[in-house]
Amino acid sequence: MPKPYPKGFRDDVVAVARQGQAPLTQIASDSGISETYLSNWMMRADIKDGNRPGLTAKEADQVRELKKRNRLLEQEN
Repeated sequence: MPKPYPKGFRDDVVAVARQGQAPLTQIASDSGISETYLSNWMMRADIKDGNRPGLTAKEADQVRELKKRNRLLEQEN
């Protein structure tokens, strides 16, 4: 599994992309990442900022833990 990019780097690249002064392909290429990475980072940032519906990473983790706990409780019952 590849090493994840630092959060600060991701935030900086997303900020540049949001300015809209260059195409996403150019920003991704200049940053040394794939366009898919950039699109995913922008989608997650939009969800986190409330500009797009969806679960944040923290909320998704909470849902996963609650489902796990629910399964355990159902098995015990």
